[in-house]
Amino acid sequence: MESNQNKNASTAMVVLAFATVYIVWGSTYFFIQKALTGFPPFLIGVLRFIAAGLLMMAWCAIKGEKIFDFPSIKTAAVTGLLLLFVGNGVVIWVEQTLPSAMVAIMISSSPIWFILLDKPKWKENLNNRSTIIGLLIGFVGVILLLSEHLIAAFSSIQNGSELIGLSMLVIGTISWAGGSLYSKYNTTGGSSMVNTSWQMLIAGVAFIPGSLIQGEFSIIQWNNIPTATWLSVIYLIFFGSIAAYSAYVWLLKVQPSTKVSTYAYVNPVIAVLLGIFFAKETISSIQIIGLIVILGSVVLINLDKYRKEAKALRTAGV
Repeated sequence: MESNQNKNASTAMVVLAFATVYIVWGSTYFFIQKALTGFPPFLIGVLRFIAAGLLMMAWCAIKGEKIFDFPSIKTAAVTGLLLLFVGNGVVIWVEQTLPSAMVAIMISSSPIWFILLDKPKWKENLNNRSTIIGLLIGFVGVILLLSEHLIAAFSSIQNGSELIGLSMLVIGTISWAGGSLYSKYNTTGGSSMVNTSWQMLIAGVAFIPGSLIQGEFSIIQWNNIPTATWLSVIYLIFFGSIAAYSAYVWLLKVQPSTKVSTYAYVNPVIAVLLGIFFAKETISSIQIIGLIVILGSVVLINLDKYRKEAKALRTAGV
């Protein structure tokens, strides 16, 4: 199944999907923090994922796709809860107390979890030296890129709640990697867009009990929410969820999980570059080194693919 999907996926579509995941998710750290200035955390999950799920589901219905396929819904439920409710929900929650740089560092460990949890690919991945070295170097590159923010963040930790937040991030990254692999190896016959819609809808509904327990619906003052906060939520719905998450789920079907997981290294790079170009932030020499190291790690992770393509071209006499 995976090999056929790989063949059917055009290079242009793969590049576009990777670009969407890299660039859009690299900007969502900023927009999540912006959304938290007006919305409580669980309510963000409710609004973001239910809205995105309903919009995608409506589009699927207009196209005449089959919506109610219960085996597919079951798979989508597990995937949505692991990825969006636990994985993304943890990120939303901890960004209330932890700096985004520290969150990005913790999330960048997810490619390691992809390798450890991907049992069917243990032999292939653990014997692929360029992939292993590339993943380790990429993690070091992220630390270098965000080292100045990281030192300041760790020096500011003064209470147990922040340490709990770090522990929650570990659980979140494991859940994200596990949910991604579950989605990859439990492909159903239904439409990919319909499955993604169900994932978001189910995750959005799962946020409701937490929001009710926290009393978020009663304390929020809808009329006082700034326009910029609403725009941040809208950005998360259309770009973070509908565009980037759909691209991510599709990439899991057509590309090796180790390559897809490189988003965790590239996202902080995009976040730093956006800060330079749009917030007029400066970049230090150690951050430049970090950028170079990360880009080199992505090349290493894909080195085996490049070698196979080159060998195929030589065999074909091109």
